[in-house]
Amino acid sequence: MQPLPVDSPIRRPAPRGAEVAATALGCASLLLLVLVTIPWHPLVALDADIARTVHGWALDNPGLTRTARFLTDWVWDPATMRVLCAVAVFWLLWRQRDRRLALWVAATCALGAVAQNVAKAAIGRARPEWPDPLDVVHNGAFPSGHAMTAALVCGLLLWVLRRYGARGVLWCTALTVAVVSVIGVGLTRVWLGVHWPSDVLGGWLFGALLVVLAVASYERWGGTEKNTTRRAGRS
Repeated sequence: MQPLPVDSPIRRPAPRGAEVAATALGCASLLLLVLVTIPWHPLVALDADIARTVHGWALDNPGLTRTARFLTDWVWDPATMRVLCAVAVFWLLWRQRDRRLALWVAATCALGAVAQNVAKAAIGRARPEWPDPLDVVHNGAFPSGHAMTAALVCGLLLWVLRRYGARGVLWCTALTVAVVSVIGVGLTRVWLGVHWPSDVLGGWLFGALLVVLAVASYERWGGTEKNTTRRAGRS
């Protein structure tokens, strides 16, 4: 069988795994959205119990609380995450000449920001209130914008790295940093008392869902194997 030329673009269907993941994440996101909107008493009670316990820990550990505030306001802030996404888009445009993937990444990140703000306004869930607050935020609670943006941007960056052949130490490092960032930012939001745990879970689910939908739609309609084939040929 004659091998395909390295530069021949191949439009491939969305991988089955991406479709299954999108379905699972979509169902989980919808279920959580319904439970939050109702609101479902067991979820509300669980959120309150966890939030009260964690708020007590935060008050008793001011050093950790200061660290959490620094991380959430500067390192894992949505603005910081979007700057990282912009850097990746710039790299795709100017170093790789991959305008299609750059557009897909930028559009997905923008869509995430819009969807997050629309959901917050539409659901209008109140944030936790404390007599001794550690931080104050006034917009809607669900979903957590920090958690959603971190999951979305880290997922998109991992996708780009994987498409361009990242492996070994680079891939393990990137994956570790992404996982720590996504989990870490969610914990800081609950620790500072500005989100219920289910807000963070919702942010993670919605962010991951957008990443999977972006990957599946790109592989079906937008992408080719041109770049990845070249990388494989150079290895």
